[in-house]
Amino acid sequence: MGLFNVFDVSGSAMNAQTVRLNTIASNLANAESISGNPDQVYKAKTPMFETLLQQESNQNSVGVKVKEILESQAAPVIRHDPNHPLADAEGNVYLPNIDTVQEMANMMSASRSYQNNVEVFNTSKQLLMRTINLGR
Repeated sequence: MGLFNVFDVSGSAMNAQTVRLNTIASNLANAESISGNPDQVYKAKTPMFETLLQQESNQNSVGVKVKEILESQAAPVIRHDPNHPLADAEGNVYLPNIDTVQEMANMMSASRSYQNNVEVFNTSKQLLMRTINLGR
């Protein structure tokens, strides 16, 4: 691994955590969205990460990327509310099956991971600058 690969690794991790934070924000924003059709209910999204490897034989890790964004297969929550304007013929409305407490915990984890990678990036930059200044 080269000296400057630290920036690639921490930068790719920050990008991945940004995607994670955006999907969590989307999930939280739509947690109480209502639909009259169970097929049209918002489905929670979760990013799947993939390790990037060097093409050399030693296969050192050189970062992470978002492989895909998965949609939850959980059944929607059914609420009986016949007075709601979106209620179906039986008087039911459908909400996404999103656990807001779990989403908040995921948000704190993603935020911490992002902060840690910022620290790695900044510390590496400071160490390189000190190394360059040693020659002066």
